[in-house]
Amino acid sequence: MPQIPEKIHELTVGRLAERSGAAVSALHFYESKGLISSRRTPGNQRRYSRDTLRRVAFIRAAQRVGIPLATIRGALAGLPQERTPTREDWARLSEAWRAELDERIEQLNRLRDHLTDCIGCGCLSLDSCVLSNPDDVFGDRLTGSRLLAGDRPAGPGAPQAGTGTA
Repeated sequence: MPQIPEKIHELTVGRLAERSGAAVSALHFYESKGLISSRRTPGNQRRYSRDTLRRVAFIRAAQRVGIPLATIRGALAGLPQERTPTREDWARLSEAWRAELDERIEQLNRLRDHLTDCIGCGCLSLDSCVLSNPDDVFGDRLTGSRLLAGDRPAGPGAPQAGTGTA
């Protein structure tokens, strides 16, 4: 009678890396950031529950679309530590992340378009270039290069150079 292999309930870090496609160092990093957890054997070796495979897949999928680890950690914190993220969890979170990703895509498109403008003019002007002087609050009052040189803005209520206030 053939033996039925025993189902493995815990994985070593090497086995988890092999099955998840994540490097051992990445798994250690995820654990240090509280994204996954393990227990220690009497010999101080890490053991991960099988559910950690789905958590790692969840983390890696979110990272691939540009979600920061801090955001992923917050999302996982909303789940019980040992619970495997479900399809419903992914659907709910990905819907919430969609607006953030759309905004990033718009920002990147704007940056790309401005980069083309800068390449065209070649000036990289500190007083008007949106790439080297983004969101310039001093642009209407004085040039960025004068502010950087330490000149004080003119006019009542104008911020002092070097204070970083607008």
